[in-house]
This record gives sequence, C-alpha cells and structure tokens, in this order.
Amino acid sequence: MRQTIRHTLMAAALVAAGALAPQAPALAQAKKAEAPAAGAKEQFIPVLSYRTGAYAPNGIPFANGFIDYLKLVNARDGGINGVKITYEECETGYATDRGVECYERLKGKGPTGAAAFHPLSTGITFALTDKTFNDKIPLITGGYGLSASAEGRVFKWNFILGGSYWVAADIVIQHIAGREGGPDKLKGKKIAYVYHDSPYGKEAIPLLVERSKMHGFELLQLPVTHPGVEQKATWLQIRQQRPDYVVLWGWGVMNGTAVKEAVATGFPREKMYGGWYAGAEPDVRPAGDAGKGFTAVTSLSPSGRGKVHEDILKVLHGKNQGTGPAEEVGEVLYNRGIVHAMLTVEGIRRAQEKHGKKPLTGEQVRWGLENLAIDDRKIKAMGFEGFMLPLSTSCADHMGISKAMIHQWDGKKWTTEKKIYEADMSIIKPMIDQAAKKYAGEKKLEYRDCAKDAS
Repeated sequence: MRQTIRHTLMAAALVAAGALAPQAPALAQAKKAEAPAAGAKEQFIPVLSYRTGAYAPNGIPFANGFIDYLKLVNARDGGINGVKITYEECETGYATDRGVECYERLKGKGPTGAAAFHPLSTGITFALTDKTFNDKIPLITGGYGLSASAEGRVFKWNFILGGSYWVAADIVIQHIAGREGGPDKLKGKKIAYVYHDSPYGKEAIPLLVERSKMHGFELLQLPVTHPGVEQKATWLQIRQQRPDYVVLWGWGVMNGTAVKEAVATGFPREKMYGGWYAGAEPDVRPAGDAGKGFTAVTSLSPSGRGKVHEDILKVLHGKNQGTGPAEEVGEVLYNRGIVHAMLTVEGIRRAQEKHGKKPLTGEQVRWGLENLAIDDRKIKAMGFEGFMLPLSTSCADHMGISKAMIHQWDGKKWTTEKKIYEADMSIIKPMIDQAAKKYAGEKKLEYRDCAKDAS
C-alpha cells in the first residue's frame, strides 16, 4: 500500500521542549502536520523511501537516519541559517514507477519547490534524469546511479556524491589484488560477479570487464532475479565453477540470502566481497556467526558512533523524537542516511552564501552542491569525524571523491581497515568521458561552459 506521510518539522524550541507528540518508530504512527503557509521561511526536502517489501530491511534504517538528521538540524541549530526544514516521505517500494509518481507529487511542494531528490534507486535515477533538465531539481545519488554522471558538464542536475559503482568496483578489485600479492597475480584467477539483475547490478559491469582485460582474470557474470530470494542455481554454478572470489552486488534480502547460500555451498565468506550497498548489518546478520569474514567496500559512512550520533541520541531520542529505534543509531545504513542528509543540508547552506539565507529553488541549490568544500576541519565541526572522507565538487566534477575503505564483519560488528583506497581514475575517467559523450549525443545536449556557469 502506498504511504505518503507529511511531516512538518516545527521550530527547534518545540522539539527541544517536547511540545510535539512522541513519534513512534513505525511510519504509519507518525504525526501528520499542516503544510507551511505559502512564502513561509521553510525549505522543503522530499524523502523517497521504501519501508515495505523485499528491500525494507535496508530502506528503513537509511530513511530513519536521513530524517533524524533533518530533525536534528532544526532542533539543535534552528534550521539552516534560520530557515526551517520541512519534509514529506513518499513510499516507493523500490519500484521505478512509484518512484516517478513520488517525484511528480513532491517536486512542487514547499514555498520554492523541492530542494533536491534522493531517488535511493539506480532504476529511479535513470527514470528521473531526463526530467531534471526541465524541472531544474538536483538528484543526489550518493554512491549509486549513473557512474557517468560524475561529468557535471553533461549531467548538470545529477550529483553522484561520494563515489560511483565504478569507483566501488575498482577498489574491490584493488583489495583482492593486494591480497594476492599484486595485480599481476590476478592472471588466471576466476572472479564471480553475483549481481542484482537490474540497472543497479549492471552498472559496475563495465569496470569489472575492463579490469579483467587488464589483469587477465576470468569474470563470471551471474545475474540474480529480483528480489533475490532464490539463488540455488547461482550457487550451484559457483560450486561447479569454483571461482577464487565472489563479488556480491545485491540489495535487500538478496545479500543475506547470498551469504547463507555461500555457507550451504561451502564457499568461504572471507573470499566474498560486497559493494557498498552489499555491506551492512542486514546483509550479514541473517547468517549468524557464519557471516564472519564477509568483506565489503564502504564509502562515506562506516558503522560506529561519534559526536553527531551523541547529538541525535540526546536531542531526539532523549526526548522521544527519534524516527526509529535508538539501537540502530550508528549502524551502516543509518549512518549513510545521516551523511546523505548532511550533504543535502550543506549544499543548501553553501547555496545560501550566494543566494541569501532564505528558502532556495532547486536551481539555486544546484550551485551549492557543485561548490561543496567539505574538508577535515568541516567534518570535525559537524560531528562526522571518522564517518566520512573529505569531499569537494565543481561544475565538472559532480562526484567529489574517489576514495573508500574496506570493512569486514567479525560476527558481531563491522571492523574498518585504516587503509584508504583511491580508485584508479586513469581507468575510470576515460569511461566517464565516453559514456557522458554518448549520452550527450543521444539527448542532443551541449557540454556546459563551466567558466560561464561559475558566475
């Protein structure tokens, strides 16, 4: 059932004083508030989420983290330079058609329209990208979506902040190569790519194919049909083919199922590697202790708690204003949600430096998103130290970073390696250029003049 719940985040004093009724963890029990008056000093941020269906175990903590950070900014800071945040959550069920419906319903909300959208689905991202050129609303696809959209001169409205699937896949291969003793040691090896048979799962394939050509390893491509609960045939192939490694690119129940099938097949978990959307608590907990050793790349947000989490627990959960259970605060997907919300808020804050401390249009917010400069000092000041790496964007660079880390499940928690990997952009940049040029040709788009747009 489609659920569209509108929350208007009221003044910080009301939240801090507990004037709003306590909010139950379940979305269906959340309070519904009146829409702000036209022209009110409020910034509207839509929230596309999925709390139902096969992907709910992953979608729920992300949405809870995202919403909690918006609440925190209002309650702790009084909004973004005095501009209060309002939001409306729309259930997509991870379905592309429902995602488009949510977008159309929410894009005109608030006094200035939607500030930016987080599709939280590569399929929805594909469907919305063409619309943004007319609607002039940014799409923030942190770590997912179109890898070619790192090229901001073509994809003016897409922001693949934090790295693309090409970045993630490249770092996974680098880590495997390091384990083998160097890239030259990959020759003759066999790597199985078990992926969600959707735009999400297919997006990393070009990079993996390129790396297989470079290093001489055999790449087995094994698609898994949505939602991914039936994988016996896939793992029968793995047992027969005996790959040296498995790279898992799943989502939702597919990941937990894959880990359990690996156990049943006898494939060692320490030779299984997940992308950053196949490396969270819901992916390994279903297997119990048998999930120990599973490894994944982690982008902007590993697990754990820091200063921002302390603020959330005190300001929100301490007053029964948290969106979900306090226990999930600090888990991988919850942290990813708060990081994505923070990037949205900081994009708006940066845009206010140019356009004024007022509610901004999506077009104005776009300028802020492509002029982000989040360094270590800023990260510490915001309370995110240890939970993201520095990120800097520009007109041409809508990704902002090509680095990530590796973390491994020890049976109870994720342990993050200290080493910071950097994707090989000498491989990825030509791929971005080629794909962006092809898209521009198909859509009859001219490359932006960044010098002109910077004014």
